[in-house]
Amino acid sequence: MTEHERHQFDLEQALAVLARTPAVLDAWLRDLPEAWTKCDEGVETFSAFDVVGHLVHGERADWMPQLARILEHGESQAFEAFDRFAQREESRGKTIERLLDEFAQLRRVNLTKLRSLKLDAARLELRGRHPALGIVTVRELLATWVVHDLNHVAQIARVMSKRYVNDVGPWKAYLPVLTR
Repeated sequence: MTEHERHQFDLEQALAVLARTPAVLDAWLRDLPEAWTKCDEGVETFSAFDVVGHLVHGERADWMPQLARILEHGESQAFEAFDRFAQREESRGKTIERLLDEFAQLRRVNLTKLRSLKLDAARLELRGRHPALGIVTVRELLATWVVHDLNHVAQIARVMSKRYVNDVGPWKAYLPVLTR
């Protein structure tokens, strides 16, 4: 098996990651003090709270709507622009616990819909049009959904770690999460 074959997109494996993200975040963030869930890295950055709100918004406005657009319109109709800061308004007044619950529910519904589409190899290669990136495939969209989840899990770890950047003393040299 070549390196490329080992890392080639597999829908069932993608679904396995997507299905676990809500539980991972729930176990990690539920009932944590706001000092952990609301810390960020400065202006225009996300806290753990913001990330969960962003993921909720993505479940409503990004992944499945964009997939539906490809399946229905192909390249003839570009995706709607995605507001990556929409959660700021949508999450106002909510708790992290409520956002975690919304995320879990929306993700379950979306994965049920995704499974019901029974996407085969040919349908994974259907093409759509992203407003900034140009032509994209269903496979690329779904692979990006998985990596987007993983990216935000890593982001939460980085942001929360930096809360103690000045408290770890000389161990900072051994903690790349604080220096990259």
